[in-house]
Amino acid sequence: MTTAPQLVVHRDKELMAQAAAARLITKIVDAQAARGFASVVLTGGRNGNGLLAALSSAPARDAVDWSRLDLWWGDERFLPEGDPERNYTQAREALLDSVPLDPARVHPMPASDGPYGVGADTDGADAAAEAYAAELAAAAGPEHYQSAAAAAGGRVPTFDVLMLGVGPDTHVASLFPELPAVRETERMVVGVHGAPKPPPTRVSLTLPAIRSAREVWLLAAGEDKAKAAAIALSGAGEVQAPAAGAYGRSRTLWLLDAAAASQLPRDLYPPASP
Repeated sequence: MTTAPQLVVHRDKELMAQAAAARLITKIVDAQAARGFASVVLTGGRNGNGLLAALSSAPARDAVDWSRLDLWWGDERFLPEGDPERNYTQAREALLDSVPLDPARVHPMPASDGPYGVGADTDGADAAAEAYAAELAAAAGPEHYQSAAAAAGGRVPTFDVLMLGVGPDTHVASLFPELPAVRETERMVVGVHGAPKPPPTRVSLTLPAIRSAREVWLLAAGEDKAKAAAIALSGAGEVQAPAAGAYGRSRTLWLLDAAAASQLPRDLYPPASP
C-alpha cells in the first residue's frame, strides 16, 4: 500500500539535521517502550551523516537504550573494511563509536575484502547481497514483512524507520534511474554494477525491502537536490525517479531544507514548516 508523502521543510540543513535527530530519538524510544527494542536502517551521504552527527550531540541522546537497537544499512559501497568511503566507516565516526551499542545488533553490509572476494568484482557484490539478504531473513520473525519471494529468503524485519538520502538524480540507496536494481521486484538485496556515481560496485536494498519499513524518511538538503525532490514528488515513475518509489507502510516522510524545497509545486509545499 502506498502512503502519501508528508513534507517538513526546515530553514537550513543544520536545523534539518537537528530536528531529524530529535525525531529519530523519539521514534526509537517509543518503539523500545512498546516492544523492548527498535530497528532502524541508516543511510550515508552528507545528509545521513549530518543526522548522525546531530544525534551524537543531541541532549536527549541518552534517552535511547542503545543496547536494544538493531541497526541495518540501506546500501553500501563494495570497498574494503575501514575504507573511508564506506557508509559503515562514516557512521562509526559520526555516531556509532560513541554510543554503547550491542555489536551483535549492528549489521553492516559485507566489505570487499571479506569472505565475498577481494576487490570490487561483480561476483563478490552479488554474493555479498545474498549474504545480507540471508541475514535480514534470519532476523525476521513470523510477524515481520514477507515478500512474494519468501521461499528464496525474501523476508526482512519490519523496520521502525528506514532513512534514505535523495541524490541529485533522484537515486535512493544505490538504486539509480533506469538501472536493473530499481526494477527488482522480488529480491530484498542486490549487487549493483556500473553505478554512475563512484564507486561503480555496490550493495543495496531494493524497493520491496524499503517498502517493508513502517516509516520511510527521505532526506534532502541543498539546491542540488531541489530538482530531484520536485520530480520525485510530482508523480514521476519509480524506474525514472527511484525516490518516487520509496514509501513506508504507515508513513512516508520527506525532510527537506528550504533550498531543496525551492522547486516544489506550491500545492505540495507544507503551509507551516519550521
